[in-house]
Amino acid sequence: MKTSNPVLSQLGRAAERERAGAYGAYGPGGAPGYGPAGYDQPYPSQAYPAAPPAVRPMTIDDVVIRTVALLAITALSAAAAWVLVPDGLAFPLVIGAALVGLVLGFVISFMRMANPVLVGVYAVVEGTFLGLVSKAFESFYDGIVLQATTATFGVFFLMAILYRARVIRATPKFARVMIAVMTGLFAVMMINLVLALFGVNTGLRDGSPLAIGFSLVCIVVAALSFVLNFGEIEESVRMGLPQKYAWTAAFGILVGLVWLYLEILRLLSFLQDD
Repeated sequence: MKTSNPVLSQLGRAAERERAGAYGAYGPGGAPGYGPAGYDQPYPSQAYPAAPPAVRPMTIDDVVIRTVALLAITALSAAAAWVLVPDGLAFPLVIGAALVGLVLGFVISFMRMANPVLVGVYAVVEGTFLGLVSKAFESFYDGIVLQATTATFGVFFLMAILYRARVIRATPKFARVMIAVMTGLFAVMMINLVLALFGVNTGLRDGSPLAIGFSLVCIVVAALSFVLNFGEIEESVRMGLPQKYAWTAAFGILVGLVWLYLEILRLLSFLQDD
C-alpha cells in the first residue's frame, strides 16, 4: 500500500514480512501445506486454515486506550508534583524536567521507539513539568489552570470532529507545510530561550501584542498538528503496523496536548495581565 510517509512505508513492509513469517510450513501432525507458505496440499479434504499472525496489528481502540493511559500518568504525576514538591525545589526541578522531556521526546520521535516504558517515563517527566508550571501560574492567576485544561481538550475534540468530517485532511502538501512551520517555530522558540538566558528580550514572551500574536500562531499550529497525528494513525492502521506502534501514536497526541496546553496557559496569562 502506498503512503506519503516513507517511515510508515518502511514500517509497513517490515510488518508484512513479520506477518508472513508467522505462518508455518506444516499443519497439525506434520501435514505439509499448512497456511499460505506456497506448499502443495496433497490432501485437499484435510486442508487446515492459515495460522493467525504472531503479531496483532494495531487498531484505533489500541491508540485510544494508550492515549488515555498516558494522560492518566501525566495527570497523576502533575498532581503529585503540585502537592509534594517544595517551592524551593520547584524551579530547578522544572528546568531538569524540561531538559529530560526534550531529550526523551527527540529520542522517541526520531527513533520511532514504541517502548511503553520509555513513553511512560516521558509522561511522568512531562506531568512533573506541567504540575509545577501550572502551580506557578495558578498562584498568580486564580482559575487559569482549569480554563487552560478545558480549552485544550475543547480544541482537541474540535479538531477530531473536523478531521472525522473530512473538513481538514492530512494531505501530503498539508504535511509538508506543517512540518516546515513546526520546525520554524521550534527554532524560533529555542533562539528566544537562549537570548532570554543572556538577558535579551525579543518581545515574544513578555505579554506584548507581539507575544499575544505569537501565542495565537502557536496555538493554531499546535491544533493543526493533531491532523497529522490522526492521519498517521489512520495510515498505520490501514498498513497493519504491529500493535506496539499504538504507543508511538499515543505519544504523538500527548506531545501535541502538552504544547497546546502550555500555549493556551501563556495566552490566558497575557490576557489577564491586560
